[in-house]
Amino acid sequence: MVTAHCADPGRLPGLAVEDAKAWLSRSNDPRRKLAYRLEIIEQEGARVAINTLNANRIAREALEAHTIPEFSGYDTVLREVRVEEGTRLDFAIARNETITRHIEVKSVSWKRDGIGAFPDAVTSRGTKHLRTLAELVRAGHPATLLFVAQRGDVERLTIAGDIDPDYRAAFDEARLAGVEFLAYACDVNEFEIKLRNKMELAV
Repeated sequence: MVTAHCADPGRLPGLAVEDAKAWLSRSNDPRRKLAYRLEIIEQEGARVAINTLNANRIAREALEAHTIPEFSGYDTVLREVRVEEGTRLDFAIARNETITRHIEVKSVSWKRDGIGAFPDAVTSRGTKHLRTLAELVRAGHPATLLFVAQRGDVERLTIAGDIDPDYRAAFDEARLAGVEFLAYACDVNEFEIKLRNKMELAV
């Protein structure tokens, strides 16, 4: 028996259950408090990656490879872009050194009634990001929230307003403001995790 770090701050409903098959990674870094990190939990035969840090890595690789068709006409991918005091967004894409779009990424691990759902816990940080994206769009700067479902057994994604009504309200506000929302499922196997296909956003 080992103790492993879990990078997902959510509740992991249906995943954090007794006897679930889990995949761990191990680090020899002496600065790490725990040598093991929880990476994947299997649910009903599907491998679900729950390391939220991976969502940004997956998105960055796809952006740098220009494999997300909704994003085009850029030559640079910027990371951790500061948009106001105390607020950074995950990415921005730029052309000729001019930012053309800001992008925030959210990791999705929850499947409820056969549909991907976000969030699985109250997320004041996520709500703040939505409002920041809405403010950017109102100021004339295109912005996108990209949901990355680190599992391959969902084709649709919904917003779980019953879990976090404030997030749902901020989502609706951002959508009305013109924020773009995209959702992608992933292939998760023993070799890699990568974006697979666009999902329907059931709002």
